[in-house]
Amino acid sequence: MSLYRLLTRWWTAFALAISLAMLGFAHFSERVLGLAPCNLCLKQRDVYWGAVAIALIATLWALISGSRRGSPRIAAFLLAAVFATGAITAGFHAGGEMKWWELPALCAGGGAGADLESLTSLALGVGEPQRIVMCDAVTWRFLGLSMAGWNALISAALAGFSLIAAKRPKDARAPRN
Repeated sequence: MSLYRLLTRWWTAFALAISLAMLGFAHFSERVLGLAPCNLCLKQRDVYWGAVAIALIATLWALISGSRRGSPRIAAFLLAAVFATGAITAGFHAGGEMKWWELPALCAGGGAGADLESLTSLALGVGEPQRIVMCDAVTWRFLGLSMAGWNALISAALAGFSLIAAKRPKDARAPRN
């Protein structure tokens, strides 16, 4: 089986693995590297959680049903829409970081939510003050792109691959019995 056939037939399994890896890197960056997420960073994670849900259901469906045709093509179309949403969100975030446009006022809120318990402990003087992360503050760059910039490129590529998998030619699919 060619690599093209494998990728297009089982794209949902690959999308699941890539989405989980992206979420893992985001949480690693937060927990180990100490890079606190802003509100737009958290919105970008939501996109990957949506992709995980779609890809997991489609992959399990294909495996349980014994489908020789691979994962359902409709799932690849849905993944294309989800990843395109992620690319737009991340691109908007990256553009705001580069000062191409103003980000909304909600982006001034912190990555960590302020709940009643944390506010009470802060008022009593026993809690740590929460660090507010601005969406236009770049805390990490690699090859000139911020994490949001890289996420925009990766999400756009995943959307493109999802469309290729959804539009795979009939000869790339296994015959039905």
